[in-house]
Amino acid sequence: MQGNDVLEGLYQVVLDRKAHPQEGSYTCYLFDKGLDKILKKVGEESAETIIAAKNGVQADTVGEISDLIYHLMVLMADQDIPLAAVLEELERRSHKIGNLKQFHVSDHNT
Repeated sequence: MQGNDVLEGLYQVVLDRKAHPQEGSYTCYLFDKGLDKILKKVGEESAETIIAAKNGVQADTVGEISDLIYHLMVLMADQDIPLAAVLEELERRSHKIGNLKQFHVSDHNT
């Protein structure tokens, strides 16, 4: 399966759980608990990804990134953000040249 196909398949499962709740589904649990719980999980998974990367164990980092992507998809579904919108934004950004932010030097003497 291609990367976008995997993401699309996962996102469709998340959307299906939102539309058709199933007892015992973790995804449904997140939707039921609401935005605060979803955001808490995104934050936790972000922190765990950082720690795994810092620890330098690639398999752990891959697992945490996967958890983070899943929780971001739950957030996207909760906020009615289509996966296509994110993929289009990534595509748009991939074509930018000179993508670095410009830094402004402050004059500390004034």
